[in-house]
Amino acid sequence: MIIEQFISEKINQISVYISAVIDHSIYYTELDNFVIDTMEEWTLLRVIDETPSSARERVFWHIMHELSLHGALDLENNLFFRSEILTCVDFFSGKGSYPIDCIGWRPIP
Repeated sequence: MIIEQFISEKINQISVYISAVIDHSIYYTELDNFVIDTMEEWTLLRVIDETPSSARERVFWHIMHELSLHGALDLENNLFFRSEILTCVDFFSGKGSYPIDCIGWRPIP
């Protein structure tokens, strides 16, 4: 699978997961598991370039790193964090502009 296809699929998936956690249609642990599984899948691609190829990919990695640090439960408990993540999701859907403090780099081994 090529990197762009992987990122595109994961952007669609993470947007759905985040919305579902916020709407309480799934438990936050499902999103945490998605993050862990996605990182494991990423390692299988053996990517050695840490620079994202697009703004969408940069935002995706920003969300992934933030969720790894804070956990999906913070989407419920931390309004600032929720706002930051929703700004990123809005960017994915074309409803918003590039998030201001977005710093996303590809994880490399």
